[in-house]
Amino acid sequence: MQKTAPKKIFELSRFTRIFQFVKPYLALFYGSLLLAILMAIFAPIRPYLIQLTIDSATGRAIHIPAWLKLVLFKTDLNDATKFIIAVTIFQVIFLFIETSVRFVFSFITAWMGQSVVRDMRVTVYEKIVGLNLSQFDKTPIGTLTTRTINDIESINDIFSDGLIPIIADLLTIIITLATMFWMDWRLTLISLIPFPLMIVATYYFKESVNKSFIRVRNAVAALNAFVQEHITGMQVVQAFASEEREFNKFKKINTEHRNANINAIFAYSVFFPVVEVVLAISTGLLVWWIAGKALDAGLLVAFILYLNQIFRPLRVIADKFNVLQMGMIAAERVFKVLDNPDSLPPSGPDAFKPEIMQGSIDFKKVWFAYNDENYVLKDIDFSVKAGETVALVGHTGSGKTSIISLLNRLYHIQRGEICIDQVNIEQYDLEILRKNIGVVLQDVFLFSGSVLDNITLRNPEISREQVISAAKMIGVHDFIMQLPNGYDYHVMERGSTLSLGQRQLLSFIRALLFNPAILILDEATSSIDTESEQLIEKAIDTLISGRTSIVIAHRLSTIRKADKIIVLDKGVVKEMGTHEQLLALGGHYAKLHEMQFEKKKAFIA
Repeated sequence: MQKTAPKKIFELSRFTRIFQFVKPYLALFYGSLLLAILMAIFAPIRPYLIQLTIDSATGRAIHIPAWLKLVLFKTDLNDATKFIIAVTIFQVIFLFIETSVRFVFSFITAWMGQSVVRDMRVTVYEKIVGLNLSQFDKTPIGTLTTRTINDIESINDIFSDGLIPIIADLLTIIITLATMFWMDWRLTLISLIPFPLMIVATYYFKESVNKSFIRVRNAVAALNAFVQEHITGMQVVQAFASEEREFNKFKKINTEHRNANINAIFAYSVFFPVVEVVLAISTGLLVWWIAGKALDAGLLVAFILYLNQIFRPLRVIADKFNVLQMGMIAAERVFKVLDNPDSLPPSGPDAFKPEIMQGSIDFKKVWFAYNDENYVLKDIDFSVKAGETVALVGHTGSGKTSIISLLNRLYHIQRGEICIDQVNIEQYDLEILRKNIGVVLQDVFLFSGSVLDNITLRNPEISREQVISAAKMIGVHDFIMQLPNGYDYHVMERGSTLSLGQRQLLSFIRALLFNPAILILDEATSSIDTESEQLIEKAIDTLISGRTSIVIAHRLSTIRKADKIIVLDKGVVKEMGTHEQLLALGGHYAKLHEMQFEKKKAFIA
C-alpha cells in the first residue's frame, strides 16, 4: 500500500493539471457527462419495449408503465395490433433520438479534446521558445518535437476515447445491470455466472496490450529517428557506399515494430473470442433457466439484448483504459517540459525599453560556464565605445562565440556583469535588447519559404521595396534576380538549394534590414569565395558605419581595420589593442598572424 499511494497521488495531480486546460470548456465537459448519463438511461429502454411487443403479440398480459402510457396517450392499449404498431413507431423515433444523442456526445468530447490539445500545444511551444539555449544543447530536437506534437495528441485521446467514454460505458453497464436485477434478480445472477471469467480476461488483456503499446511507441520513435537522421545524412550514406549496411539496420528496427504490433494483435485476437464465448455461455444459461421455469419469450429476448449491452462496452473498455493510461504517460512527459525551470524570465513592466540604443558595451569581470564547474570564460573584462568596431580572435574553443551568446542573453552568466549603455542587460526588455543586436552567424539557417520570407522573417513591417534597397546596397540584388521567381524563389529546408556563400549573403541583408545598434559578425566571411568576400567587405564597411560592431574572424586579414582587437585563449583575455600595437607587442596575436602568413606563402608556393 505504501508503494501504490504515491503513484495514485501522482496520477491525481496529473489529472488535476490536465483539467486546468479544461476550465475554459467546462460547459462542454459537463454537457458530455450529462449526455453520458442520458445514454446510460436510454440503454435499457429499447430491449424493454421489445419485450412488451413480444409479450403483447403472444397474448400475454403485460404491465404498461405510466411513462409509456403518457407517450402513447391516444393509443388503445387493449388492442394488441394497435399497441405493437404504436410501440414500433415510438421505437423508430426513439432510435433516432438516441443516435442523435450519441452523435452529439462524440462530437463535443472530440471538440473539447481538440480544444484542450490546441491550448496545451500553444502553451508548450511558448515554453520551448522561452527556454534557455542551454536546454537545446542538452535535449534532442526530436524529443521536443515529439512532446509538442505526438504526446499532446495522445492527451486528446483522454477525452475522445478515454475518460468520458469510459464513464459512459460504466454507467451503461451499471444501469443495465440494475434494470436486469429489477426485472428478475434470479435470472440475472444465473446469466452472470461466467462474468468472473470475463473480468479476469479483461485484466490480462489490458496488461498485455499496454505492454505491447509501449513497445509499439518505442519502435515508432526508433523508426522516426532512424529515417529522419538518414534522410538528412543521405549524402554521407551514399558517399561512403553504406546503403546496404544502413538498410539492414532499418530492416531490424522495422522488424521490431512489426513484432510489437503482432503482440498487440494477438492479444486482441484472444480477447474478443473469449468475450464471445462468455456471452454465449451466459445466453445458454438464460435459455436453460427460462425453459426450465417456463418463463415468457419476451423476457428471454430482453435479457439477451441486455447482455449484449453489457458485453459490448466490455469488449472495448480495457482498450479505452490503455488509451487513458497512455494519455496520462504522455501528459507526464509534456508536464516535464512545462516544469523545466531553465527558462528566460519574462520581462516585467519595469523592464528598460529605450527608444534608441547607443551601443556601448561593458564586460565587467564576467565568468561563464555551460555547466556549473567548467568555466569557458574567466574574468572577461573589456569595454567597447558606441560606434567602435572590435574584433575577437583566438583558437577554436577560446570563448569567442560564448561572448556574443552572452550579449544576446542566450545564456546567463555565473559572475560579473554585462552592460549596454551603462545598463545591465538583465534589466532590458528582452525583445528590445535582441532587436538592437543583429547577428550574422557562420552557419546560416534558412527556413522553408521564399527568399523574401527568409530575409524579413515574415515581419509585415518590412516592405519588399526595403528588401530590394538593402539587397542593392549589399550588391546581392542581381544574384537574387537570377534565381527562378527572384525574391519569391522557394528556398528548400535549411536552404539546401543555395550555396553556403549565397545563404551568407541573404543573412547580411537580413541584418541590414533590422538596423541594429550593435552588429555581430561571427565568421561571416568564412564560407564565401574570394569574389563574394570582396563584395561583402565593401558592404560591411557601409553596414558597420555609425554602429557598434563585434567581428569574429579566423582570417586576420579581415580585421585589420578594427578599432580594437581582443585576443582570447582558453577563455581568458590575453591581449588587447590595434593591429599595429599587437604586432609590435610580439605576443599571441603576432604568433597567430605569423602562422597565417606562413601558411599563405606555403599555399602560394
